[in-house]
Amino acid sequence: MALSLSCILLLAVACSPNQLNTKATQETQLVLVTPSEPSTFNYPLNQSPYGVFSFLYEGLVAVNGVTGALEPALAESWEFSPDLQRIVFTLREGLKWSDGQPLTADDVIFTYRDIYLNPKIPTVYRDFLRIGNTRTFPSLQKLDERRVEFTLPEPFTPFLRYTNRLVILPAHALRSSVESTDANGNPQFLATWGTDTAPNQIVGNGPYQMVSYSPSERVIFQRNPYYWRSDAQGNPQPYIERLVLQVIESTDNQLIRFRSGDLDSIQVTSEAFGLLKRESKRGQYTIYNGGTEAGIRFVGFNLNQARNERGEPFVDPIKSRWFNTLAFRQAVAYALNRERIKNNIYRGLGELQHSPL
Repeated sequence: MALSLSCILLLAVACSPNQLNTKATQETQLVLVTPSEPSTFNYPLNQSPYGVFSFLYEGLVAVNGVTGALEPALAESWEFSPDLQRIVFTLREGLKWSDGQPLTADDVIFTYRDIYLNPKIPTVYRDFLRIGNTRTFPSLQKLDERRVEFTLPEPFTPFLRYTNRLVILPAHALRSSVESTDANGNPQFLATWGTDTAPNQIVGNGPYQMVSYSPSERVIFQRNPYYWRSDAQGNPQPYIERLVLQVIESTDNQLIRFRSGDLDSIQVTSEAFGLLKRESKRGQYTIYNGGTEAGIRFVGFNLNQARNERGEPFVDPIKSRWFNTLAFRQAVAYALNRERIKNNIYRGLGELQHSPL
């Protein structure tokens, strides 16, 4: 069984925590919540699903949150060669980092060649760049200050979408840490930009920059004055000048803090949906259906038939025979009433799937 859930965002009107009622709150401000504090400020080394990076960085392309379509981000355009093995990205003119330094093709080359493709830097994002059955990496070259060409070993459809996740990092701030090593011969980069780093030293290209971090409590962001995006009238975006990301591990406590007005937004769980829906008019907030998310909920079977060093099977032999029998797995799939699960547990806010794709 696979079930893709609807992601629901709940937004309140003009709520601010009492402890944050300073002159800073005279700016436009949004108070959000995360269940876990950042594990690092170093994007390539991050392995947590939670972090600050979506506020701080962008890749060459972006994904539309509603339609899922690819859109220009740091790159204003891209062009494929006829054989689909070369892609030329053209950066926007006048891009800058949050410290005011120019963002150019050199930063793209540095990010991919010196970090993501660097075997001395253990990053999960390197696997995004393994192309096709041969798992070969692409090559890239700078054409000019605004254009970079990637050459793929074979046509590979996911590559363009992956450039959204492969955010661009500042060469002027990080190159020395990549090129220098510690006593064990490892790049100093591995110890760079941990959570003990002063937030104002983190250089980004995204809509916000960090201004303070209180461990286990909150992260505060200010709008990046050098962010490239503006509206049709030339007003800088994002419109919200200040973000407060509160660290609250328990979803129950998140709900309490939201209902008391300490949070402007939470992600609604199926358990809390009924209560929040009933209170929405009195509470002056709106529940938004954000559509189906990319993740799925599923039942999996352990098909491992290997044994440990003592010759003992990892999976009970009786269960292993069940799990490795196609008819058994099919029977379980037919026995599950997925429609009832969707309606009774997820309030009908999900989509049934027949495969992970």
